[in-house]
Amino acid sequence: MNPWLGEFWRAIGLAFVLLLVGSLIGRPALVVLLGVLAYGLWHLVNLYRLERWLTEGKRFHPPEGYGIWDNIFQQIYRLQQRNRKRKRKLGNMLSRFQEATEAMPDGTVVLDSRGSIEWWNSAAEVLLGLHYPRDVGQRLANLVRHPVFADYLRRQDYSQSVQFPSPADERHSLSVRVVPYGKNQRLVIIRDVSRLQKLEQMRRDFVANVSHELRTPLTVVMGYLETLEDDPDGVQRWGRSIQAMREQTERMQRIVEDLLLLSRLETDVQSESRDPVRVPPMLEHLREEAMRLSGDQDHQITLEADEDLWLRGDESQLRSAFSNLVYNAVRYTPAGGAIHMRWLADDQGACFEVADTGIGIAPHHVPRLTERFYRVDVGRSRQSGGTGLGLAIVKHVLLRHDARLEIESVPGKGSTFRCEFPAERVIRREPEAAQGAG
Repeated sequence: MNPWLGEFWRAIGLAFVLLLVGSLIGRPALVVLLGVLAYGLWHLVNLYRLERWLTEGKRFHPPEGYGIWDNIFQQIYRLQQRNRKRKRKLGNMLSRFQEATEAMPDGTVVLDSRGSIEWWNSAAEVLLGLHYPRDVGQRLANLVRHPVFADYLRRQDYSQSVQFPSPADERHSLSVRVVPYGKNQRLVIIRDVSRLQKLEQMRRDFVANVSHELRTPLTVVMGYLETLEDDPDGVQRWGRSIQAMREQTERMQRIVEDLLLLSRLETDVQSESRDPVRVPPMLEHLREEAMRLSGDQDHQITLEADEDLWLRGDESQLRSAFSNLVYNAVRYTPAGGAIHMRWLADDQGACFEVADTGIGIAPHHVPRLTERFYRVDVGRSRQSGGTGLGLAIVKHVLLRHDARLEIESVPGKGSTFRCEFPAERVIRREPEAAQGAG
């Protein structure tokens, strides 16, 4: 039965009894008044007991009640039980979260919607130099004042991480990534990458030093091979061997040159040079070189270029990147195939594109094409004279010019390599200036 309906009928019954008693003693109004006062006092007493129970919070079990009040006490008691269970569950979850983050080698900081620190683990305390409880509620941007991090928080573009020296120890380098979650809250993940940077620097130094050391012996070997080639008796007797040694020595020289170029490219992310680069004449020259490289394979190599579209950057680096794309298209396109070069403006800025009707690339190879020495077909790559470093060079040149490489390929139908340059790198010459320059 509905408790409120029961209380209603109880009140009706009480009123009826009061009227009956009042009629019997000849004072119905007085009896009803006294009954109503007693009924109200009963409710007041129960309200007082409810208020004391909720305020003091010491008694877990509800007070004894009758009628509607017993139902109210029991309903509140059940809500309290559910809340206690929910609190215990949330507390256990929070404890497990804190235990998990404490066990993480990476630092973790929780920020509220205003960027103030709510919590951090012990790794963050070491890496950022935080102190409890002094820094609780402080804005992280006020404690970590490096301009790179400040700009990272200001831009609110958290797609990439940023690196800067640790405020606690500048000998350590930190990689910081912000992950938004909840209602405008942010999770800051801090990783010490000092060891990785040292290893990467050691690798670059090793590659550069070995490449430099190899240049001298290779030059000597090439000199002796040229001497042997000038000797008619030597050519007649050892012609094939000399030719094979020369081809392999030239291949090693190309690898050394590419490794040295990669080493130089990796020293900085952006190109320091922003000189005007006349791209159309460069591409026309590359087309002519590609025709010579094609030889008797009869490739159809065409160029479509906007003559008034130039770039700001390093001409030698851009030439290296573009030539690698064009020469790869020649190497991996069967005889009689078509190669189309395009240099045009687009919505993002400018685009250089090389499309061929070559052998194509399977989809699972595409993400790894820009890795050093990664080859889809090792035998074919070596036969064509490739070093396995061309696309790695392309990637680094584009990074230094704020650009990106896009690859589309269908096995058996061909590939398209697209270099997208941002608008701030593009120079648009006016037609009058172009004519005057001509």
